[in-house]
Amino acid sequence: MEEGSSNPAVVHTLPRPPELTEQISQSLDRQNSRLVSKHVADEVEYNNKKYWDLFYKRNETRFFKDRNWTMNEFHEFVNEDVGTGVLLEVGCGVGNFIFPLLSWSNIHYIHACDISPRAIDFVKQNLLYNPDKMNAFACDVTEDSILTEVSHSSVDIATLIFVLSAIHPNKFAAVVANLFTLLRPGGIVLFRDYGLYDMAQLRFKPGHKISDKLYMRQDKTRSYFFSTEEVSDMFSNAGFEIISCNYLTRKTINVKEKIDVDRTFVQAKMRKPVS
Repeated sequence: MEEGSSNPAVVHTLPRPPELTEQISQSLDRQNSRLVSKHVADEVEYNNKKYWDLFYKRNETRFFKDRNWTMNEFHEFVNEDVGTGVLLEVGCGVGNFIFPLLSWSNIHYIHACDISPRAIDFVKQNLLYNPDKMNAFACDVTEDSILTEVSHSSVDIATLIFVLSAIHPNKFAAVVANLFTLLRPGGIVLFRDYGLYDMAQLRFKPGHKISDKLYMRQDKTRSYFFSTEEVSDMFSNAGFEIISCNYLTRKTINVKEKIDVDRTFVQAKMRKPVS
């Protein structure tokens, strides 16, 4: 399970996904030779919360690195004009984004949620956690429960960073609609997730593909790979204005393990209209 950290010096913005080469096409054909059964796919969806809780039970706070790259990629966090400075992080995990954010942003209050109650426990155990400035809570963002935790039209910035890919595509629209309700007019969504033909997609073996662009990992968490068109359409259909939506690529090199691969992500910014 990878997350893309970013070095701005080697990140490239692309208007379309990497070329569909013969090698990529063959990899996708092999995946299609044996799909995840409907029974297993349904079980994975039903127990989504359970599998993420087990993930944090195994890995605790050790798995993900702090997301210090967000300051370079998303200037909104250091912008003086962020309203009251209220942030909602969807899929906060153990706090690898919100705690580094405290040291350099103009955010005044943070709502942080995750489907895993165990992850939220780790957030609250962090020495930097301040209940006067933070509200960490467990919830399924595809459901209406988040609308009772956060005041409507109160959020300046909402983040979806490597979160939507873990959710079934049938529920993407519900997530986006909930964010639209919680954002103030003029508030923005900052999005980054896996893009088409990313290395993580191509290395899935037969027996792990659930449906088009949706895969099951060994630990039964899931990963979806986005096109810029579907991200733009998803948010536009919910009423958002698209500020930007692009593919990002970067090279990952590990000489010791003889790894030299291209990572592909989709990064986007969307705004709730002022009127």
